[in-house]
Amino acid sequence: MKRLAAASAATLLMAVLTHPASATAASNTATTSIPVDPATQIEMHVTANCDAAQARCFFNTTANLLTPDGPTGFPGDTWARQTITLRSSDRQVWQEASYSAPSGNPREVKGANHDNVLSKMYKAVTNAEISVTYFGGGPIERFQADGDSVPTDWITGKPNTTAPFFACSQIQVVYGGVNLTTPTACAQTTFS
Repeated sequence: MKRLAAASAATLLMAVLTHPASATAASNTATTSIPVDPATQIEMHVTANCDAAQARCFFNTTANLLTPDGPTGFPGDTWARQTITLRSSDRQVWQEASYSAPSGNPREVKGANHDNVLSKMYKAVTNAEISVTYFGGGPIERFQADGDSVPTDWITGKPNTTAPFFACSQIQVVYGGVNLTTPTACAQTTFS
């Protein structure tokens, strides 16, 4: 019995030494949708990822129509308003955030107008809220926003890498007789 235990321990030790543990990503994704008709839905996707080495969390959002042929953008007569909320469950943490709307544009900390996509950020004691208004439709890429945030402790003024991070978003979409708002999609993560 002792020889079996020793052999098992040696095998386990070899496995640990030859196959180092892989790091788990501190990432989470959420998707919500609302039906437009029996074949089409409006989807809201949110991803959040926190990197302890940078003491920073990243987020991205995408809105699209899901049709029988797959995801697509929105029709030309679309007007839409998206709200993105960045927060923590720790009430002593505020978000020092920046964003791009649509993704790929320069980072903003107040607001901007990029090709009839208007955006503005509002900061509160414990969260940051980004409002993005889309005038006109287009491909899925036009309805993507991304950014980053440093969860900051009110008492020390330093990054807080122990508090959970939430990135939540919803979108109201209006076009051709459709006026619908998706349920809020929330991605929650912590630092790796």
